[in-house]
Order: sequence, then C-alpha cells, then structure tokens
Amino acid sequence: MRVLVTGASGFLGGAVARGLIANGHEVTVLQRRPSGLQCREVRGDILDGGAVGEALRGVEAVIHLAAKVAVSGAHSEFTRVNVTGTTTLLEAARAAGVHRFVHVSSPSVAHAGSPLVSAGAGPANPNTAHGSYSRTKAASEIIALAADSPGFAVVAIRPHLVWGPGDEQLVGRIVARASAGRLFLIDAGVALIDTTYIDNAVTALIASMEHAPDSFVHGRAFVVSNGQPRTVAELLTRMAVAAGAPTPTRSVPYRPAWLAGWVAERAWRVHPRGDRAGDPPMTTFLAEQLATAHWFDQRETRRALGWKPTVDLDEGFVRLAAWYASGGQPRGG
Repeated sequence: MRVLVTGASGFLGGAVARGLIANGHEVTVLQRRPSGLQCREVRGDILDGGAVGEALRGVEAVIHLAAKVAVSGAHSEFTRVNVTGTTTLLEAARAAGVHRFVHVSSPSVAHAGSPLVSAGAGPANPNTAHGSYSRTKAASEIIALAADSPGFAVVAIRPHLVWGPGDEQLVGRIVARASAGRLFLIDAGVALIDTTYIDNAVTALIASMEHAPDSFVHGRAFVVSNGQPRTVAELLTRMAVAAGAPTPTRSVPYRPAWLAGWVAERAWRVHPRGDRAGDPPMTTFLAEQLATAHWFDQRETRRALGWKPTVDLDEGFVRLAAWYASGGQPRGG
C-alpha cells in the first residue's frame, strides 16, 4: 500500500517507516526534521495544511505517530500538537480518500492512578488521565475513533513503554541518569510493569494497518506490549547493565518522591532548567508510573490483529547490550 507515516524522525516512527519499506510498501513520511529514510519525505508540521495535503497525495493508509511527548510543558502546546494536529490530519486524510488510519496512542489515556493488573484497553478519559500528555492523547484518541466510518477505518494502538537500541526517550534517559549517579528506585521498584521491544511495536502497528478494515478491529483501541511484566527494579537494572552503567542502589518512598515531583514541576514552570529534554528530574506523573503496577492482558490484541511478539525481553536486553558494546549511543547522546 501507499502509506503515510507521521513523526518518522522519532525512534518508533522511523522504525515503523523502515519496517513498511522492508515489507514492500510505498512510504511517505511527514515530520519537521530530516528522517534519513530512503523514501518520499515531506517536511512540515501536521498543522501545516499545505505540507499535510502534499504528504497525503495518493496515500491509502496513515500511521499517525507525531505527538508532543514530555512529562512537563505548557498544556496549550500539548493541545496544539496532540489534539488540533490529530484533528487536522484526520480531516485531511478523509478528504484525500485515505481508507485506513492508525492512531498511535498510549495506555496512560486510561490510567487514573490505580494499579492496572492484567488490564484490557479501558476507555480513554481526558478527565481522569494524569498530566498534559496523557490528557491530550486521551482527547485525540476519542476524536480519532469517533471518525471511524464506512470506507475510513480507524484503529487506536497503545504501545506501552517502547524501548530498544537507539532509544532516547526511555533507555537513553535511564542510562544518562545511571551514569550520573542519579538513578534511584521508588518503593524498592517492586511494581510490575509491561514494556514493548521496538521490533514488536513495529510489527504490531503494521498488523493494525493491515487489519484495520476488519469488523472486529476498526473503531477500537488496543494496548500493545511484550506481555512480559517485570518489576521496575529489574527493568532499570538491566538497562543500566546493558550500557555498562552503575545500577540503582537507592530507594525513595513513594510519598516523598511524589512531593519532590510536585515541587519540581512548579519550579520548572518558573525557571526551566537541566535534564536532557528540559524536563524536571522528577514529576508526580513519573513518581506514579514508577510506583504503580500497570500491565495488560494481551490476548484480545493478539487475536484481533493476528499478531504476537517475536522478540522476548531477554533477547531484547542481549541486543541492547550488543549495541552499546559496539559503540552505539542514543541519537544526540
């Protein structure tokens, strides 16, 4: 098919575009920065009508990954990119005759702070989701699924904590903090969480595009993960070990960590500083995520998409260690 991928300069977006190309699809990418991919590229913002129209020319399917992803920042900017940008792209795609639209969402859209244990894809709720990213992603998912109609199949996929060689968002930050002696656990890191190795996230998104018109797929949301929950302590330790960085040895109780995040968020609003992406070292959302179980029942996802992971966590950590051993560094790191 002729497929448009938005956000292809990002870790997951670039991997999805490469996976589509390898599978023989004709790919166009739309993003603000050069993607470095061997395909048709349109540079621009998803709110730029001219760029969006050019990117959609002749396209049959869209995989929409472009988003503002951060744990802090002005709510208006999250709304502009995640809500208005998605709405603009949906309307333009439908007008351009696109038949399939995969909206890449997040499990956090249905997480109100309580533990999620073997959970399904609960309904997105911007009123109960925590943080500007989650609230605006919840709103955009609702808008996307509401656009599902005959001839315009929309599916929302929520990959959970995607990681792998070259990842800046999760692995890169963990390794940087570990190397600086600033990586610690909350409540000893005993919370069980799901993650998704990059190859599995890619094949799940491609499968969702291929199955989008199926009656039991379109109009629905699915959580994607490896289906191998591990403790936060194990995941952080193994990522640090893979990079040859010190492992976390300190633990902070949840309540002090949450209060430190509350203070840091307010300080950053007055005077942003530090950290790799301008985010404070701790936020209330991050404290909650590191201390609360969240893992998901994958049986319905796998049945509906005709998909299952091909790289388990152990193999993923072997690949990550090999990448670091070969001199790999996260882009910009």
